[in-house]
Amino acid sequence: MNHHRLGLGSLLYYLPVVHSSPTQPQLHNALRSTPTMGTTQRPQPPVAKKVEHLMEMFGDVRVDNFYWLRDDSRSDPDVLSYLQKENAYTHSLMSGTQNFQDELYAEIRGRIKEDDVSEPVRKGAYYYYRRTLEGKEYVQHCRRLVPNPEAPPSANDTMPTGPDAPPEHVILDENVKAQAHDYYVIGAFKVSPNNKLVAYAEDTKGNEIYTVYVIDADNGVPVGNPIVGVTSYLEWAGDESLAYITMDEILRPDKAWLHKLGTERSTDPCLYHEKDETFSLDLQPSESKKFLFVASESKNTRFNFYLDVSRLEDGLKVLTPRLDGIDTSVSHRGDHFFIKRRSDQVFNSEIVACPMDNTSATTVLLPHRESVKIQDIQLFKDNLVVYEREEGLPRITIYGLPDVGEPLKSLQVGHRVDFIDPIYSVEPSESQFISSILRFEYSSMKTPHSVYDYDMKTGISVLKKIEAVLGGFDALNYVTERKWANAPDGSRIPLSIVYHKHRVKLDGSDPLLLYGYGSYEVCIDPSFKPSRLSLLDRGFVYAIAHIRGGGEMGRQWYEDGKFLKKKNTFTDFIACAEYLIENKYCSMEKLCIDGRSAGGLLIGAVLNMRPDLFKAAIAGVPFVDVLTTMLDPTIPLTTSEWEEWGDPRKEEFYFYMKSYSPVDNVKAQNYPDILVTAGLNDPRVMYSEPAKFVAKLRDLKTDDNLLIFKCEFGAGHSSKSGRFEKLQEIAFMHTFIMKALNMIPDHGSGQN
Repeated sequence: MNHHRLGLGSLLYYLPVVHSSPTQPQLHNALRSTPTMGTTQRPQPPVAKKVEHLMEMFGDVRVDNFYWLRDDSRSDPDVLSYLQKENAYTHSLMSGTQNFQDELYAEIRGRIKEDDVSEPVRKGAYYYYRRTLEGKEYVQHCRRLVPNPEAPPSANDTMPTGPDAPPEHVILDENVKAQAHDYYVIGAFKVSPNNKLVAYAEDTKGNEIYTVYVIDADNGVPVGNPIVGVTSYLEWAGDESLAYITMDEILRPDKAWLHKLGTERSTDPCLYHEKDETFSLDLQPSESKKFLFVASESKNTRFNFYLDVSRLEDGLKVLTPRLDGIDTSVSHRGDHFFIKRRSDQVFNSEIVACPMDNTSATTVLLPHRESVKIQDIQLFKDNLVVYEREEGLPRITIYGLPDVGEPLKSLQVGHRVDFIDPIYSVEPSESQFISSILRFEYSSMKTPHSVYDYDMKTGISVLKKIEAVLGGFDALNYVTERKWANAPDGSRIPLSIVYHKHRVKLDGSDPLLLYGYGSYEVCIDPSFKPSRLSLLDRGFVYAIAHIRGGGEMGRQWYEDGKFLKKKNTFTDFIACAEYLIENKYCSMEKLCIDGRSAGGLLIGAVLNMRPDLFKAAIAGVPFVDVLTTMLDPTIPLTTSEWEEWGDPRKEEFYFYMKSYSPVDNVKAQNYPDILVTAGLNDPRVMYSEPAKFVAKLRDLKTDDNLLIFKCEFGAGHSSKSGRFEKLQEIAFMHTFIMKALNMIPDHGSGQN
């Protein structure tokens, strides 16, 4: 978990949802215009009262008439009443589309194989996996015995099922746990090394404050008392102790603790307290399971401690020192620690190793390369797996390692895993350190989510599972493309594009949805989302703009879209939009845009800059009150984000931030149709930011286009928690886009 205003892409199109597939194609000429409210007049939107609030800095006075909408207690009757009125207005405006929403929801849900199991992960004598049940919102956490646990793992291993197989045991059923809550998320589910106990962290509000429970894996009986008010960072330190992390009053993970089962929490020793408000703690196990690593990180610096699981009494020891601008991630094999290290000089990272008994004596295993970014590493007994990026595309390169005890030296040429699509997404998955089997996850914009086991000795990939897509889905009907737009300064911006080859004309008349993020060095890789098929099968083109501020093209790509270069993120996105129009993928009248969280900032900024360019926009939990938030260190995440956006207590950053902050730049002009969402309990982007943005837009905009605001009272940053609840939200958002484009058929409008 990264400590920032994340939202890795829109909930709509990027957070993993559920399995799916397209319905029968719908012909363009069957789609006809829908009047906004039938024969009745559109209802009047709520008007937020104005209470003048002056903010002065560097001789500059800002007036915020809607500052009163911020209520940290989330209990002010005036605030809640206003949010409820906005929700009622949204419901009223969209009620005429309810039949179509229902139809779309049924279509999206109809692609899902509702009763399914994840690809099992072998741990010791058990296979662990998650099961979904027909009609159920949440998963069951299950396991089965491995019939022959002494046999070495193979890429061809399969978990036996059927009457003769070892029986399935349900360790935890989230459906049962969620019955008493409107919101339910398990943020960590950790099995003890001896497979006897399970520790899990649950959040029942959406505020990302967790309670940790330990249960007996066989019978579910609780062990000890819950650990309340912690993060989801949770790891076993042997079979009898847990390491966990707590937060300060602004929800910054600042203390690492060790808890021995059977003791009172009040006696838990604090392993480390990070007092610098710009740093947050992280907790990871080594692949070898012999060490836990506690890291403290800001946006530009990361240093690490290690905890020997066999010698807990020794506490934390320094592995990589705290050096400003040096970012290190660590792992372990044999008698060496392995370190991925980034600095201004080696900005795309290098890999070094050091002896455990002399951590300052490093040997470079993989040197820095200006054109190749090292994103992640995964260690095995005999191999080092490196997740890299070149020209924006991810790849996996595998290197053989000498036997443990032999000297480590510069790695020679590795071998790469081959992928079939021109644009794709590939991610590490849980693998066994002692094996030669690498597990990874793969998808593209037309290839459903897939799990592969790759034998690093033979080079053979075995497909273990591919997401079931019901309803006659055929990947051959879809085309994926990679294009490049030119930014104003000459930079080439990659675009990932997908469409149904029989449903588009590519003459400028097709509707298009353009997605963007562009912050925190996050890579938005082109992956498969079943719900997106509902757009593609209706003739939409879907595109992702891989703009600066993200990490797709290497570290410098990120550096060129932050601080005093943040506007590159917005002008890159506009350049991508203009490219799509110029090359006949769509027209301004058919171009819709979408972004979430920091991507919602992107949407807010480009709406102010070029409102003429877009037909409709979705801003999900958008970070739009940038200047006011970044001036307030009492708001969660602010202090740690001064290294991302800049510190506006410094004059140069203040005025630069003010020049793009969406709330500060709303003005009297025409805007396109806009949908804004929020979560009342959101700890990452306070609900008041989108609320103020909407209130100011209503006050100043000069058009009569749609502006609707949907605030979820029982959710946080990631919206609702149930898998079908999420699909209903997707159906709602798709419907909003199609309403804006007059693409809702009369028979599905719900109108008389």
